[in-house]
Amino acid sequence: MSAATTLGCWSDASVGGRRLTRAIVQRVRSATIDVAEERVAEIKSGVVVLVGVGANDRPEDGERLAAKIAGLRIFEEAGKMQRSLADVGGVVLAVPQFTLYGDARHGRRPDFTAAAPPELGKRLFDAFCGALRGNGIEVRQGRFGATMLVRLEADGPVTLALSTDGWRESELGSS
Repeated sequence: MSAATTLGCWSDASVGGRRLTRAIVQRVRSATIDVAEERVAEIKSGVVVLVGVGANDRPEDGERLAAKIAGLRIFEEAGKMQRSLADVGGVVLAVPQFTLYGDARHGRRPDFTAAAPPELGKRLFDAFCGALRGNGIEVRQGRFGATMLVRLEADGPVTLALSTDGWRESELGSS
C-alpha cells in the first residue's frame, strides 16, 4: 500500500504585500504529465512538486524554496527519513499550479487574485526550476498554462507543510 508524502501550506497569500511561494511536494515511484494526449514529462523515483507563486513573489523566494526542497531528507534509509533527492539520485517533476492560491473562504467559486499574473508566474516558475537545477537536481517540467493530466504513483507516509510564509527576510534575500 502506498501513501503520499505531501508538503504544502494553506495560509493567506500576499497580505500586506508579503510574499508567499507555495509548494506541494509528493514523493513518488513514478510520475508523468500529458498535455492533449502528448507525453511532455516523465520521471521514475523522485518528487512531484506543484508550485504556486504569488503576485508579490520574487525569484529569491523560489530560490530559497528550491534549496529547501533539494535538501529535504524525505527518503528512507535504515527505517528513517535521512536521505535527500541528491542522495538518492531523485528527479523533480515540477508542475506550475496557480490554483494553490485558490481562496475559497467566501462563496463556492475560488478566487485566484493572489496568484501571480501569467507572465510573472511563468518567469518565477522557470526561475524556481532553474534554482533546483542550480542545487544539482534534475528537473522535468510541466507545460505552463496548459491543461495537464498528471499521473503519479505516490511513495511514503509523511505529510509536511512548506512555503516561504514566515521565513525571515534574510532567508529570502533583501527587499
